[in-house]
Amino acid sequence: MPDNHKKQERKSSDAGVMNNFYTESPLWYEKIGGIHALLERVRISEEQSGDVLRLRKLNRIMSIHASTAIEGNRLTLGQVTDIINGIPVWGPQKDIKEVQNAWQAYNELVRFDPWNIDDLLKAHALMTNDLIGESGAFRTVNVAVVRGDGVVMHRGAAPAKVPKLVKELLKWGCDSEAHPLIKSSAVHFMLEHIHPFRDGNGRIGRLWQTLVLSKWNPLFSWMPVETLVHYNQALYYKALQMSALQMSALQDSHSNNVDCRPFIDFMLDALENSLYKYVDIATETVTNVGVNVGVNVGVKSDIIEKLKAQPKLTTPELAAMLNRSPRTIERHIRELRECGVLVRVGSDKSGYWQVNGSPSTFSR
Repeated sequence: MPDNHKKQERKSSDAGVMNNFYTESPLWYEKIGGIHALLERVRISEEQSGDVLRLRKLNRIMSIHASTAIEGNRLTLGQVTDIINGIPVWGPQKDIKEVQNAWQAYNELVRFDPWNIDDLLKAHALMTNDLIGESGAFRTVNVAVVRGDGVVMHRGAAPAKVPKLVKELLKWGCDSEAHPLIKSSAVHFMLEHIHPFRDGNGRIGRLWQTLVLSKWNPLFSWMPVETLVHYNQALYYKALQMSALQMSALQDSHSNNVDCRPFIDFMLDALENSLYKYVDIATETVTNVGVNVGVNVGVKSDIIEKLKAQPKLTTPELAAMLNRSPRTIERHIRELRECGVLVRVGSDKSGYWQVNGSPSTFSR
């Protein structure tokens, strides 16, 4: 096993940032072993679900909702579902177009080569069509990620360097012998770090990780990885920031001193959790065959009614009131949070639940 602090050097004809940009953790291979085992559970759960196409579509819709929501899209999961099913919704036209574009881009995954720069640009064109001026093209201006208080968190690479850096990154990905779970996470981080586009970098980074993984195992085309990233959005940004802070204090932040190990740590956990979530959803599909989703919508409605009356109820209290297991209540609360119906205000101990809508949006 490589030493914790030994840089992993990759063979490449291009000397530069892509030779050397993460340190390995001995814990990664234990996580990777667990993910391999979970993939077999996913395969079995799909076979038992009774409706694989519906299951996969549901998870892709969840991924699109999550990936666009991370970037500020305000549409609920129910609205996203309606848009994809061709049902008119009321909402900001920009948000609606983002969802339509993302649906098209994800459906083209099977046709993309993750190590082809033209395919990366095509994917960006699909993702940002009619939304930005430089759709499908590398940016020609400087960009920075700025915090709400005006503090610059990260500056993208100089525009003149972007094409070369992306070319080096994709060549590294093509040549690297790193495990796809590690490689895909590293590529995801480096796309965010280089920030090759004027807008849409986050969506493209997440799409490209899904693409790399799907070429290794097609099941990853349908995993709700973005949903888990969205649910842990603060940790996602913290991992990006921590990886950037691993650099030495050089003026050129796009030198050889990036270490995206914290980000890979985070993504391995998110990938593992996405597989658990997929199995949970598949199991729910099996349970609902012939019974429909009415029972689960009923549980969600009961939770909402209880929380409207008593916003400070805890999970154990709800479980006792509704004669359900705490795990079942936790799952329904998580789903209601993901579609924007429930929002937690304040801390877990002293906060309360804010109800924003109805569970019917989730059930569509």
